[in-house]
Amino acid sequence: MITEIFNEIPEGAVFVREAVFKDEQGFVNEFDDIDRVAAHFLMSDNGKPVATCRVFTEEKEDEYILGRLAVMKEYRGDHLGSKILAEVDEYVRANGGKLIRLHSQCAAKKFYESNGYEAYGEIEDDEGCPHIWMKKELRQG
Repeated sequence: MITEIFNEIPEGAVFVREAVFKDEQGFVNEFDDIDRVAAHFLMSDNGKPVATCRVFTEEKEDEYILGRLAVMKEYRGDHLGSKILAEVDEYVRANGGKLIRLHSQCAAKKFYESNGYEAYGEIEDDEGCPHIWMKKELRQG
């Protein structure tokens, strides 16, 4: 598996996100203006796009927001989600980040907890799907 980082959304990331979030889960509002400013991670298996996510900063330069983490159905169980999260940690740390936040589907909460995230705040609705904010403080060095 090879992971590449892009400054604009690559076709492979569009493919994975459409397959997972639109076709499989039924979300409508998948793409937004954040895609223009985020760093996009794309994991491929012999050229086939299999996993993606994006990270970006808002007000605080040392605080990143991770979003749109998706793994193709046939690759789930291969720990690709955890692998791409570890690569995001390295990227954020290398860019001076100290905290990563994300708006997790409640169904994925345990997955993120197993990768060092903790939930905070209230459960919120996003297109009929319950979500909760989660965060992870990065250790430097």
